[in-house]
Amino acid sequence: MIDKQALHSLDKRQRVALVNCLPGFKPVVLVGSANDDSSTNLCVINSCFHLGADPALMGMIIRPAPEGTERHTLTNILATKTYSINAVTRDMAQRAHHTSARFDRDQSEFDACGFTEYWHEDFTAPFVAESPLQLGLTLAEHLPLTINGTHLIIGSIEQVHLSDHSRRDDGTLDLQSMDIVAGVGLDAYHSVITGQRFTYAKPDRPPELI
Repeated sequence: MIDKQALHSLDKRQRVALVNCLPGFKPVVLVGSANDDSSTNLCVINSCFHLGADPALMGMIIRPAPEGTERHTLTNILATKTYSINAVTRDMAQRAHHTSARFDRDQSEFDACGFTEYWHEDFTAPFVAESPLQLGLTLAEHLPLTINGTHLIIGSIEQVHLSDHSRRDDGTLDLQSMDIVAGVGLDAYHSVITGQRFTYAKPDRPPELI
C-alpha cells in the first residue's frame, strides 16, 4: 500500500507520473484557440470530460503554468470565449504530444507540429483538419480552483463535425472506426480495441450484450 505520507515523500517526478496514471485510460484531445489577432494555438489535453447532455456541456482542467511561463490556451479562451476540441488518432499522437512543448506565443503549434488549421463557418476558433471528430465550444463558465491553482473550463457545444459513417443509428459513435486513441498518464497513447456494449440496466434483470 502507498499511503498519503508515502505518496507525498516520493520524488516529485515519480509522484506526478504515478498520480496521473491512477484514473486509468482517459480521452486525449487537441484544444484549438486563437487570440484577438487570430494568432492560433494548439495544445494536448488529457483532462476533458462530459459534463451534461441537456444542455450539451464539456469540461476540462487546465493546470497552472510554471513560474515565468504563460498558459496561451487559457488566455485565448478567456479573451475570445471560443475554442475547439479535436479527437486524436493514432497517426496524430506523436504530433499531438509535441504540442505540449513550451512554444513561444508567436509560434503556432499548428505549424510547428504539422497540423492543418481549419476554420468552420460562423466560428472564431481553429479546428484540426486531420481530426475525425471536431467540436466547437463557447465558454460557459470558468472556475479557478483554489485547492491547487488549476482552472476548470466548462464549454457549451455549439458545433459537432464528424463523418456520417461513424455515427450509429442509436446516436452513439463508433470511435474505434475513427482510430481514436486513449491516454494514460502524461505520455502514453493507446489504441482502442472493440469494446462491450450493454442494454439499459434495470433492477429486475442484468443487462445484455448489444
